[in-house]
Amino acid sequence: MSEAPQDPLEFLKSMWGSMGFPLPGMVTPTLDVGELDKRITDLKAVENWLKMNLGMLQISIQGLEMQRATLATMQAMGSSDGSESGTAPSVANPGLWPWNFVPPAAGATPPPKEKE
Repeated sequence: MSEAPQDPLEFLKSMWGSMGFPLPGMVTPTLDVGELDKRITDLKAVENWLKMNLGMLQISIQGLEMQRATLATMQAMGSSDGSESGTAPSVANPGLWPWNFVPPAAGATPPPKEKE
């Protein structure tokens, strides 16, 4: 009879080794506390990096959704301006922009009137 291996994990290592491919590094059990601390630290760094990227992705998605909603609103305003031709939406007409209706500040010269 053969003698039992001294290392309790030696049997597992020899079984994986005989299959022709090595045991993956993350699965290999270890009894070294320092190695475990290093793996935990590395995995926490990866977790934080992934959380940061997830946050940036969510912000990008929200920004695009807001942009889409704004464009849809602008298009709806342009199509409901009451003109039959539909060639000149109200959004493209600077005369209808809201700041043209704001009274000028005291002492400021008024902007020139548009020719109609």
